[in-house]
Amino acid sequence: MLSIARWTMRGTPYAIGAVVVSTLIPWLFWLGAAITALVTLRRGMSPALPVIVAAALPAGWWWTRGDAIPLASILLVTLMAVVLRSRMRWSEALIAGALAGAGMIQLGIFLPPGGAGPMLEQLRQGSPEIETMLTELTRQGMDTEQVASLLISGVTGLIVLLAAVGCLALARGWQAGLYNPGGFREEFHGLRLTIRELAVLAVLGVIGMLLGLPGLGMLLWVPLLIGGIALVHGVIGLKGMNGLWLVAFYALLITTWPMILIVLLLAFIDVFADFRGRLASRH
Repeated sequence: MLSIARWTMRGTPYAIGAVVVSTLIPWLFWLGAAITALVTLRRGMSPALPVIVAAALPAGWWWTRGDAIPLASILLVTLMAVVLRSRMRWSEALIAGALAGAGMIQLGIFLPPGGAGPMLEQLRQGSPEIETMLTELTRQGMDTEQVASLLISGVTGLIVLLAAVGCLALARGWQAGLYNPGGFREEFHGLRLTIRELAVLAVLGVIGMLLGLPGLGMLLWVPLLIGGIALVHGVIGLKGMNGLWLVAFYALLITTWPMILIVLLLAFIDVFADFRGRLASRH
């Protein structure tokens, strides 16, 4: 993969060609998003603007076809790359991405054409059990279409944000591999939210509940989750543990909800306890 990054960084025309082709190919948009982020991280927003536009045009075409994921991913990863380049803090980039993703959810960007109504109708016709459940929810006074719309938007927005974070990490890894070997590992292992950033997330979550903005609550926990993942990486790196521990960790993280809660709790405690700092001082 590093050879792809090296080729695209030979000049703007190479990067433009790479993002156009990759974004046009179904399910390869992540590569275009990662290349866009790499150029933005290395050169800045203004020099990278032709590449960003070149990636956004085919992604916009996919949006007109009913798929908003490529364009949303490119916009989110570009925003986070700009923040990361200027502020040099992953936590601030993640918070900015979570806020932008929440805004997209509230605007209904991720809803399918026609909203959730046609999908609910198909579910009613295809499954008597779902028909019974939806009828009962309607009898209880719940707007099933609104709940379905929120669920679809929330799940899609979460997937897009996580994909954008993955693309940003890939771009940062490419940048380190090309210009600063080992730099990304050190940077990611040190990712940790500050008390002020945690307070900002908490305040925004309360504001979301008070103003009826569920999109905030759906995505604001993601920066804390990434901080917890960085904590695990950092501890394993400091202790020199086998890479199989990371494989087991990700297997549990992907397949079990309790593991996600444990990681969130550890990241929350780490804001105050700084486990990696204490472990490094002992070594």
